[in-house]
Amino acid sequence: MASDMSTVVQLLQATLDQRQHKQAEAALKNEEQHPGFSLLLLNIVASDSLPLTTRLSGALVFKNFIKFNWVDEDGNYRLPENEVTTIKKELIGLMIAVPASIQSQLGETISLIADSDFWTRWNTLVDDLVSRLTPDNPKVNIGVLEVAHSIFKRWRPLFASDDLYTEINHVLGKFGGPFVQLLASTDSQIEANKNNKDMLKQYFEVMNLLVKLFYDLSCQDLPPIFEDNLADVTSLLHKYLTYENPLLTTDEDSESGPLEFVKAGICEVTTLYMQKYEDAFGKMCQPFITSTWTLLTTIGPETKYDILVSKALHFLTAVASIDSHAQHFNNDDTLGQVVEKVILPNVSLRESDIEQFEDEPIEYIRRDLEGSDADTRRRAATDFLRKLLEKFETMVTNVVGRYIQHYLSSFSKNPSEEWKSKDTAVYLFSAIAAKGVITANHGVKTTNSLVNVVEFFQNNIANDLIAEAGVEPILKVDAIKFLYTFRSQLTREQWTAAFPPLVKNLASSNYVVYTYAAIAVERVLFLTNDAGQHIFGKDEVSPFAKDLLEHLFQLIEKDSAPEKIQENEFLMRCVMRVLIVIRDGVLPIVDSILQHLITITGIIAQNPSNPRFYYYHFEAMGALVRYSAPSIPEKLEELLYPPFAGVLSNDVQEFMPYVFQLFAALLETRPQGPLSEFYKALVGPVLSPTLWESRGNVPALARLLSSIIPRAAADIVAQDQVEPILGIFQKLMAGKTRTELYGFDVLEAVITSCDVAALEKYFPTILTILFTRLNGSPPEKFKQRFVRFYHLISSRDQSGLGADFFIKNSDAVQDGVYVPVYLTIILPTTQQLARPLDRKLAVISLTKTLSDSQAFAVKYQKGWGKTCEALLKLLENPPMPVSADETVVEVDVDDLSFGVGFTPLNTCKKVPRDEWPEVTDVKSWVGSYLKTADAKHGGAIGGYVNERLSPEAKGVLLSYMR
Repeated sequence: MASDMSTVVQLLQATLDQRQHKQAEAALKNEEQHPGFSLLLLNIVASDSLPLTTRLSGALVFKNFIKFNWVDEDGNYRLPENEVTTIKKELIGLMIAVPASIQSQLGETISLIADSDFWTRWNTLVDDLVSRLTPDNPKVNIGVLEVAHSIFKRWRPLFASDDLYTEINHVLGKFGGPFVQLLASTDSQIEANKNNKDMLKQYFEVMNLLVKLFYDLSCQDLPPIFEDNLADVTSLLHKYLTYENPLLTTDEDSESGPLEFVKAGICEVTTLYMQKYEDAFGKMCQPFITSTWTLLTTIGPETKYDILVSKALHFLTAVASIDSHAQHFNNDDTLGQVVEKVILPNVSLRESDIEQFEDEPIEYIRRDLEGSDADTRRRAATDFLRKLLEKFETMVTNVVGRYIQHYLSSFSKNPSEEWKSKDTAVYLFSAIAAKGVITANHGVKTTNSLVNVVEFFQNNIANDLIAEAGVEPILKVDAIKFLYTFRSQLTREQWTAAFPPLVKNLASSNYVVYTYAAIAVERVLFLTNDAGQHIFGKDEVSPFAKDLLEHLFQLIEKDSAPEKIQENEFLMRCVMRVLIVIRDGVLPIVDSILQHLITITGIIAQNPSNPRFYYYHFEAMGALVRYSAPSIPEKLEELLYPPFAGVLSNDVQEFMPYVFQLFAALLETRPQGPLSEFYKALVGPVLSPTLWESRGNVPALARLLSSIIPRAAADIVAQDQVEPILGIFQKLMAGKTRTELYGFDVLEAVITSCDVAALEKYFPTILTILFTRLNGSPPEKFKQRFVRFYHLISSRDQSGLGADFFIKNSDAVQDGVYVPVYLTIILPTTQQLARPLDRKLAVISLTKTLSDSQAFAVKYQKGWGKTCEALLKLLENPPMPVSADETVVEVDVDDLSFGVGFTPLNTCKKVPRDEWPEVTDVKSWVGSYLKTADAKHGGAIGGYVNERLSPEAKGVLLSYMR
């Protein structure tokens, strides 16, 4: 039955109400199952009679529906063909007609569809767009160009390929000519409407989109149509780089207008052309260089110009990157002008910066942190200065050095009035002292040899770090940030002196000061020496860990509103790092730490709003579990179960993958013994198919189920739960590359935990599923997991499994199927196994096959020889015992797609299971096992060695058996 429009409208309106949105979203999920749901949403979005907020909500739901329901992973449509056709036919016209806020959602939807369909399955799209362009209707053109940009901008980050160039050429063949014409006609319309404010703004919005599209169409290669018209096009672009019209000026100092956006876009285009097409653009670039210089030396400090200034500075940076153009800057006077007129105005503190420092401290920090402020004036000016430094190191160091001394001198004469001068001096010094890439893990690794970082710190900055009063908060932050930036340049001894005053700054009453102190403390605790050991380890940090953690929690919990508690991810990251460093040193204070983390979980679960905060929060919990669960497992289970069960019962989807991982980690610390009542209560929900439908849950659920099965195998068999578990395995295999490897985790847990008698009847079905996938050209990872699974079976003859068990069940699936699978997949892939534990498992499996398999003794005599050769090859590079890995691998969390899918917790990652811990020296074990088997079988093994092996292989094997 189709969905009812009024019902869906009510649900969309309910999603906007904080009190109802969860239930409304769940109800909308049910409506998705009804036929025609997507078209119903489009009708709601198109309806002028509905409130804009409802239509916008409909557009958002439509976008997410398309994202997950347009195609499957093989690219086949999941919607009926008539819906697909109607959506493609109606979407462009609808996007052109709706208000701008809805346009952006529909534009993203078109981009999602284009990802799978453009251009081969949507080859009419460009013709449709071109047919809608008009010479004199800016509203329609804006809609058309928004659609074009939403599709073509996908090319920007892609690597070159034949398919990509074919797609771009398809577009240029149809769109290139009309685009150049529209550029010219829009220029004429702007001229004709220069006194008509409303029309002028609309045509400038068209020009803004045309500039963006010019970048899109040029991002991979220089289009021939642009190359042929480059003089005209660059002349037009230069006209708008220098264009002024008071009608386009915005009244607000903080609000960028159409003029700023067009000019910023032109700077982006000229930067691209300077970097990629200098051979064609180089002879036309001089007017742009001159005008950019004029723009930068005359523009005001208002924040509305920030985007334009930063893009203009990017262009000059691109100019300075090319030796022939960089020579323009190669003299003392010119560099002095550059520093004075371009660098200094853009690195000096403005009133707006100070206001943000005081009024929006968390935004100030996020913008200010190295690498996160790409579009700020300071960042762009620093990049330009560093590029000049790279070309003319001595001259730039001397010129900037004079300004640094000037500003320090101004400060020393009048510290209370001239504190901003010191801020500028410290910033300039940091800019010229750092060389190369500044990494998130280590800060500055290489410095300018003409300056002394530590000496500058001691002479000019250390007092600001140490002083308890009388220092401007921004200068405090400068001192902390200097240590943070140059943390790798200090020796352990220097850090031993600098660390206590750094920690003391956590007690500051200023939000930015204590947050920057937390950021710096966290990164210093992460620092390692050349041997990979932490500069400050457990012994150094444990004595003050209690006070440090209590203070951090006090700062986090200052305001108990959910959005305020999780506002500052930097504080929680510092908590996480301290817990990682002190390891089991947490045991004496575990009760209070646990209570803080549990309280925070309950509060932020009401409204998860900062994915970075709750990622660090659960990593902190992971560290606690990892280092304290071996000592107090029952206590942790008892205390963590209620908040985690609350997350599941309240359907807090953002937290579920983390909670499942932590449940699993708790179980893995005690792999033996019966399940507690807490975990028994989990088995039913974990086997519920609906939980497995969310792809983000799958890796964590598979890990949890795999850790439950060994502890509950008898109950699982008694309660007939083997079949539902194998049903989950089958579902994961159907998900192919997205989920199939997790299917092996579940399958292996069942195989190693349950009696063969309970499993035997399912084995032909299991093998049918695996063999079917092997026939479908699976990736190498699948083959390797299949081969590991085979060796797991083959090595467990003591449990009623073994090679003969696998052969018998393979023949039950299809007579004779085992031999080709063994010869073409199992033996060759065995040599590709990389993990030592997998190679050890293979050694044991092959040795047992040679010793104990009746089929290989009698039926597969040639196979016996091939198996022995494979074993000897493995033993050429025998797997060594694996030492416990105590390091916590640091993921660069800024690269993680937070809130999307699954994020693994590194503090409590699963430790690979050794199926044969008693076997340590594999070579001597192989020899001993073969000798014992030979005696048991009356010398049969020795006979096979003589009959079935080459003289060389025979010699090697007998050397193990001596």
